[in-house]
Amino acid sequence: MQRIGLVVFPGFQILDLAAISVFEMANLDAPSPAYDIHVVSEGGGAVKSSIGAAVQTVALDPHAYDTLIVTGPTRVQPTSPKLLRLLARALEPTRRMASICTGAFVLAEAGILDGRRVTTHWNHARDLQRSFPSLRVEEDRIFVRDGTVWTSAGMTACIDLALALVEGDLGNDVSRAVAKKLVVHHRRAGGQSQFSTLSELESKSDRIQAALTYAKNHLREDLSVEKLAHAVHMSPRHFSREFRLNTGQSPARAIERLRAETARILVEADRFTIEQIANKTGFDDPERMRRTFLRVFGEPPQALKRAARARLVAEAAHA
Repeated sequence: MQRIGLVVFPGFQILDLAAISVFEMANLDAPSPAYDIHVVSEGGGAVKSSIGAAVQTVALDPHAYDTLIVTGPTRVQPTSPKLLRLLARALEPTRRMASICTGAFVLAEAGILDGRRVTTHWNHARDLQRSFPSLRVEEDRIFVRDGTVWTSAGMTACIDLALALVEGDLGNDVSRAVAKKLVVHHRRAGGQSQFSTLSELESKSDRIQAALTYAKNHLREDLSVEKLAHAVHMSPRHFSREFRLNTGQSPARAIERLRAETARILVEADRFTIEQIANKTGFDDPERMRRTFLRVFGEPPQALKRAARARLVAEAAHA
């Protein structure tokens, strides 16, 4: 049975505890329990989160865990020197180490991330790069694996990270079953963007939000203003006016971004041809999709596909 240690410290973000639920549910879906889960800290005892709620912990033994996952502080601040020493000592005997969100700052302070490819919460990525110039910060990734060290984006990305770890240990079927029990989408790929166009376009208008959701679920279809307006029982003229008022852009521009974002995820997953992806996402014509990628991302689909393959090769080489 693998021992999982979730490392907390005063001021940690309590949402990061959600990662534990992934391993808990995996124990229920695996043929036999696979994980022995512990919440650990520098000296053990009760540790308060940033919101004031405390959790009971055991003292961190740097030689006792298969996997150590470091939570992130809500406000980035210097880490206890003793905890940094414990983490540095744990690197070699631990099969894998990971950080959630701003926990990357903790691993970086401990010297564990030197020279590695990493990610963190998008709002702190550039601060991380400035503070630790030897790191290669990829600020728009859900998680990054560099050898035995994993780093994740912020907040709910801890679930994606934990699902990826479970998938590596127990396989895709268990990972999918866990995601279903947690009522989340099966994990986002590590290379997927931290940002969601649909989230950015959230509207206070229920009808406009319904139109955005309809569009996301029907990307292969005709998504003209007339079609979207009809789907939410509005006149095209009124719909266009309300859409721009609520989102700050035209329906056509928003649909293009939704299609491009979805197509990029499929391109980087590298499971379909460019022609198939163009068809699945409503571009139909690969050349039209290429032009959109250049306009939205600054690179054509093939360049993004090659970059995604290169990242996989690099990760395999460091595994």
